[in-house]
Amino acid sequence: MSGLGPQRELEEAAALERRRRRELLRRGRIFNARIRTIGIDKDALDAQVKERKIQEAAEKAEHERFAHHMKKNDKLMCLLEERQKNEIRDLNRALTEFHKNFQGPETRREFDLNDPQALKKDRPARVSDDDPRCTISGMQKFVGEDLNHDQRMKFQKEQIREWSLQQQKDLKNALADQKLADDLYDKFRIELDRKIMEEQRKEEESRRAVCTATKNFNKIQVAELDHKNELEKAQKMKDDMYEITCLLRGDFLSENPDQAIGPGGVLVDRWKGMNQEQLMAIREFQKEQVLEKQRAREQERRRDAEWDRQRVQAARAQLLWERHQQRQDQVQRRDLDAVNAGLSQEQKAKNIYLKEEEYSNIPTEEFYAQFNTSTR
Repeated sequence: MSGLGPQRELEEAAALERRRRRELLRRGRIFNARIRTIGIDKDALDAQVKERKIQEAAEKAEHERFAHHMKKNDKLMCLLEERQKNEIRDLNRALTEFHKNFQGPETRREFDLNDPQALKKDRPARVSDDDPRCTISGMQKFVGEDLNHDQRMKFQKEQIREWSLQQQKDLKNALADQKLADDLYDKFRIELDRKIMEEQRKEEESRRAVCTATKNFNKIQVAELDHKNELEKAQKMKDDMYEITCLLRGDFLSENPDQAIGPGGVLVDRWKGMNQEQLMAIREFQKEQVLEKQRAREQERRRDAEWDRQRVQAARAQLLWERHQQRQDQVQRRDLDAVNAGLSQEQKAKNIYLKEEEYSNIPTEEFYAQFNTSTR
């Protein structure tokens, strides 16, 4: 990679020198009044296209060389990594074999602390129940942990069996006593129920006799009450007929008009209506009210018609004024459009004149440089 740097710099310097010479030749052709032509420089464009193709081919070749070197370097790195992995694997295998053959667990000083067979090799904590090593502070022997545990458990099971048999026998005796007591209680309850039923039967007979006597007494009372009600009903009917007769013959139901005349004038609570003369006077007054109301309605109709006529005239005048105002607005808008069109034409002419002045003041070299740039 270090050898490619100077060669690339030389190629770039040569390409720059060729571009500089072509630019000087092109300037000579453009600024020479004898050979200058109007339009584009086709030879210069062809030279630029050719130079561009050469440059692209050189760049492509450069990229291919660089890619070739990159592939070569990648293969080399893969081989080196594979070699390193094999070396590390061989080193780990050799280290494991060395540990296995020359550094076993039994060669360590603390192997007795981590020996898996230490409990099998060690002496038991208690040899017998009277072992002098089993002190109170050592806590190697507790209640129920003696060596004759099997014999003691067998004796305890036999003792528990005897206790169970005794409890079953006591339970049978208790059940027999309970059954005897239940039988005696059932006999007592049956005799008590018989006596209670006998007392209920006697009480039912006495209650039935009392009900019969009460029913007979109620029948007598009902008969007496019916006779009394019939007498009261007949007397009430007689009194009602007398009252109806008196009311029919009285001044209230007969509507006698003379009963409303009192010493101080008409009695309101006894007045039964007006006579024909009073009714005719009221009808005449009502007719006058109707005629007066018709005259008022006619006047109101005439006043509304006058108001409608004035409102129509005002609306017509307003409509004429609005039309006149619209015509004036249209005339003013046309005049304003004509003035704006004239101002627009003047502005466009002024802009064209300013652009022509600007182009006339540009130097010849700058003009051709802008022309060449635009053609490219």
